Amino acid sequence: MSGTPRFRLAALITAAAAVITLAGCSSTGSGGSGDAQTGFVAGNGGVDTVPVASRKAAPAIEGKDLENKQVSLSDFTGKIVVINIWGSWCSPCRKEAAGLEQSYQKYKDQGVQFLGINTRDTDPTNARQFESNQGITYPSIYDPDGTQILKFPKGSLNPQTIPTTMVVDRQGRLAARAMRPVSIYDMDAILEPLLAEQHS
Repeated sequence: MSGTPRFRLAALITAAAAVITLAGCSSTGSGGSGDAQTGFVAGNGGVDTVPVASRKAAPAIEGKDLENKQVSLSDFTGKIVVINIWGSWCSPCRKEAAGLEQSYQKYKDQGVQFLGINTRDTDPTNARQFESNQGITYPSIYDPDGTQILKFPKGSLNPQTIPTTMVVDRQGRLAARAMRPVSIYDMDAILEPLLAEQHS
């Protein structure tokens, strides 16, 4: 059995993914005391929002997508961006995937972009197969070690909670989050008020 550092890292990532899968892919709790710093206000059904005056800039998320093309959050300046953090090994991620794609198709012509962050998949082939099986057409950044996730401000999300969905407003600020699987109805409830803000 190989004892190389690369092998050990892959084994650790795989083991961590297995533990989270057995736990339903998510740990309990939220960002905790950091919520006060990031401005999130607990809402109904586990969807938290940030009042306009308290919103803070989203981090500079970027990387190669699953087709090895460079993509970054800044590519979508001026749009509302739904960032879904997922893994092919995560059962709740599979359950929400079809609804996310349905919401993307519904809102993409209204100035809304969806962007995935695929995490803890040691082989991008698994992630590509997931997207193919689920019919996902929006891009996902391949982030096996969680580098992009850790860019989010402390308290804005729990990196151990997969899936998580973060929503960035048209001004590039964190506006909403759901640290659980989301439905098409959740996305309607999040996106409709943000779309209305352009007229306020």
